[in-house]
Amino acid sequence: MARLTAKDIRQLNPAERKKRLDELYDELSSIRVESATGGGTENPYKIRNVKRAIARILTIQREEELEEAK
Repeated sequence: MARLTAKDIRQLNPAERKKRLDELYDELSSIRVESATGGGTENPYKIRNVKRAIARILTIQREEELEEAK
């Protein structure tokens, strides 16, 4: 998974952003299941990075909602 920056996220249209968000949620749940069943991930910071990417997308979506409301 390549690191998502705010600039990259802003370039996506809303449908692509939703698709990417769904993929990140799926990835997060699979990492959590893998971790809970005793298997460690190859990158211990992977959960943190996925959660941050999700937060970035949600933040940018909220910013755009507030801009439209003005």
